[in-house]
Amino acid sequence: MSLILEKLNLAGVPDERPLVISGPCSAETEEQVINTAKQLSAAGIKVFRAGVWKPRTKPGGFEGNGQKALEWMQHAKAETGMLTSTEVATPEHVEAALKSGIDLLWVGARTTANPFAVQSLADCLKGVDVPVLIKNPVNPDLELWIGALMRMNQAGIKRLGAIHRGFSSVDQKLYRNAPMWHIPIELKRRYPNLPIIFDPSHTGGRRDLIAPLCQQAMDLGFEGVIVESHCNPDEAWSDASQQVLPEVLAFILDKLVVRSNNEMTESLASLRHQIDEMDEQLIVLLTKRMRVSREIAEYKKIHNMAVVQTARYSEILDKRGVQGSMSGMSPEFIKKVFEAIHEESVRQQIEVINK
Repeated sequence: MSLILEKLNLAGVPDERPLVISGPCSAETEEQVINTAKQLSAAGIKVFRAGVWKPRTKPGGFEGNGQKALEWMQHAKAETGMLTSTEVATPEHVEAALKSGIDLLWVGARTTANPFAVQSLADCLKGVDVPVLIKNPVNPDLELWIGALMRMNQAGIKRLGAIHRGFSSVDQKLYRNAPMWHIPIELKRRYPNLPIIFDPSHTGGRRDLIAPLCQQAMDLGFEGVIVESHCNPDEAWSDASQQVLPEVLAFILDKLVVRSNNEMTESLASLRHQIDEMDEQLIVLLTKRMRVSREIAEYKKIHNMAVVQTARYSEILDKRGVQGSMSGMSPEFIKKVFEAIHEESVRQQIEVINK
């Protein structure tokens, strides 16, 4: 099923890239909410965000101010004219947010991972015309992400978008949540009209990574960014290290290079044609390689040899990794390519031996 979508159509927000949503991780006090909103409004930000209910990994931490924080956001909207947005995780959250005039809702990563929870939100939103953004699930599961979007769409939500906030990984290095750009790129390939908003705060987990991550999102054609900004980030009650001052956000946005989504030029078309030709040549070469692999399988079958020869496999990975590095490619990339080739080669050899 395809997603039936309309533009987000946020009143008073120019329909241009990038859409910017910003505000503190958590609505801590009324003074903090109003102060941050005023500074962001002065910087030209049109959509204010703040966490009203905060899902915590362990009990005992600050879990948000709930209903009274919604009142603070109403006051911020009245004083600045900004639209307001917050995360919802239960039908009760949805009802309270809509009653308080919240203009945009988003579903968090933990909730997206639970189809029962998403369906309960979708049921609550039937017949409601409000823009909804769905964050990717914590784990790198594109189908689960699409499933959440479809549940909302089937409930009648047409002003629908996605938020890419990175994915949890056991091999965490630079980022709090690995970007895994290929996943939102595939989502965009399947649903070209789906707006994708990037969350550099949760992806990077550090304020010094926000600027370069925002630029990467623009380079990939994302429709906007949702950035955590606080009037006093070092004293924030949650996720202090990933929040920036409004004036710093204004500087980042001013330096951001927004790539055009215009139709490709003749010169770009020519370069893409060259890529297509080389891709075809790669397929021909891989076909030849698999043909030789099957011939090797016939030899192994006759001589009763095991399919996988680990010493040979290690030799291939080592040699090709060095060659890749000398050609300007990362060893990790080369390793992934030849692991995939080896996996297919083994599959075909097993097929031959078992005939």
